[in-house]
Amino acid sequence: MKINLPDKLYYSIGEVAKAFDVNTSLIRYWEQEFPIIKPKKNKKGNRYFTPEDISNLQMIYHLVKEKGYTLDGARVALTTNSKISETVTLIDRLEFVKAELLKLKDSLAEKDSEGV
Repeated sequence: MKINLPDKLYYSIGEVAKAFDVNTSLIRYWEQEFPIIKPKKNKKGNRYFTPEDISNLQMIYHLVKEKGYTLDGARVALTTNSKISETVTLIDRLEFVKAELLKLKDSLAEKDSEGV
């Protein structure tokens, strides 16, 4: 899953929820369920997520939403499998390559239909 977030030091919960296409309540729930997510909070209680938090959320999203793990299963997988972050990074790269290849295929199909 490719998320579109600008390079910043901190992201608001709204930005994070929009990037993952989930409700803010789900982000707050995952924060309670997974100790690896530790957003900073200001005096008002607003959450600010670091790029490390975003990376951890990507791993959780991959396990729960894409692989169908239960929350307990995802928690166990995160603590026992150290290669999950590498797997998520690899999947992102492969999805990018696939998208580029599909664009190339479409452009070649357009040129072929034009008779070039």
